[in-house]
Amino acid sequence: MSQYDVTRRDFIHTAAAATVGIRLAGAPALQAQGANDRIVLAVMGVNGRGAQLAKLLAGMPGTEVGYICDVDDKATAKGVAAVAKAGQSRVPKTEKDLRRVLDDKAVTGLVIAAPDHWHAPAGILACAAGKDVYVEKPCGHNGREGELLVAAARKYNRIVQMGSQRRSWPNIMDLTSQLREGTLIGRVYFGRGWYVNTRKPIGVGKPAPVPAGLDYELWQGPAPRRPYKDNVIHYNWHWFWHWGTSEACNNGTHEIDVMRWAMGETFPVRVESSGGRFHYKDDWECADTQVANFSYADGKSFIWESRSCNGFRTEGLARGVTFHGENGSVLVDDNGYTVYDQDSKVVKKVADVAEQSTTNTTGPGDRLDNYHLVNFLDCVRSRKAPNADIEEGHRSVAHCHLANIAYRVGHTVVCDPKTGRPVDDPAAVALWSRTYEPGWEPEGFKA
Repeated sequence: MSQYDVTRRDFIHTAAAATVGIRLAGAPALQAQGANDRIVLAVMGVNGRGAQLAKLLAGMPGTEVGYICDVDDKATAKGVAAVAKAGQSRVPKTEKDLRRVLDDKAVTGLVIAAPDHWHAPAGILACAAGKDVYVEKPCGHNGREGELLVAAARKYNRIVQMGSQRRSWPNIMDLTSQLREGTLIGRVYFGRGWYVNTRKPIGVGKPAPVPAGLDYELWQGPAPRRPYKDNVIHYNWHWFWHWGTSEACNNGTHEIDVMRWAMGETFPVRVESSGGRFHYKDDWECADTQVANFSYADGKSFIWESRSCNGFRTEGLARGVTFHGENGSVLVDDNGYTVYDQDSKVVKKVADVAEQSTTNTTGPGDRLDNYHLVNFLDCVRSRKAPNADIEEGHRSVAHCHLANIAYRVGHTVVCDPKTGRPVDDPAAVALWSRTYEPGWEPEGFKA
């Protein structure tokens, strides 16, 4: 039985084997499509990242943003304005309740950029309703949700792409292929990834009236109910375990995904993590400083480091990855990289001039985003596996969850290398899943 095989109570039966991403020489052009091939998308969560996605998708041939779905009227207005800015002539419909959107048979797919606790529930609902899905990272609030979303994609035969854009960036696709083949620096045995920022304190929240235009009940959705406080919505929920998943899932997903991909790993056998909320004293629950170490059965390992509130750069970069092998090392800078020999001399440099932003919450830049979005749209039409198929997405996000679990339990977590799940550790196992608001349990997610 696969780790994705779940009971009937979970409503999903089986999961398929891993799929392999295809190599891409450049951003593929969408073919001319007839009326029957037009893709109609609903975009969920448009206060920040979702509005950027809506703008880009609305400007693509053969694609229409048919719905803007958000629980906040102010955010909805941002989404509608973003679509208009892209030049789409038809004004999208607006809806607060995702379930009403999924009832519309004209909708082809759902794009999810809502808070993390909504990602897997919304994706599962969409799959069950026959919609394809583009879900921003992380693909679940916890490891169990990632398993359920993979299983839903397989059961309902849906295209589900996670927003790990580097899987579609041409230079990174070429680099990971060379590293896996051992043709660039020989056998790669160690990786290092990092992310730094200068985030400000979030203060101590106070109970407050729910702002006009915000449906706080729908915003909470599957999460057990908590009173509204004035320092959670719209961004600071990231730093509360109840809704968010820390910097590890918020940004570490990208570097961890590239390292796991390039080094040919699936799940670790051991995860260690340390850190804390060091910089400020406020309501922020997650670590603002964290180091995680992942070890594998084949003797390889990599580490990931974050400093959310101290932006001192590593290797001159706010985020990046290095790979170390028998014959040298590689430094990855977004969609470019530099190869060094064993004497630290540059032997190859592949640069990219695309616009990019390493710490902007709306994305890395239009062109780099477009590679991944076009791949998703092409796969919706062709039914081929996307570059960041949800099973690969879950594997990388599970690493981030395991880093958080090891940090929270305060000791090394031993994992099943076939499933990624913690083993023989009740405290760690308990954090692999969560409790839900009654009526919102995963087995109840249905269109």
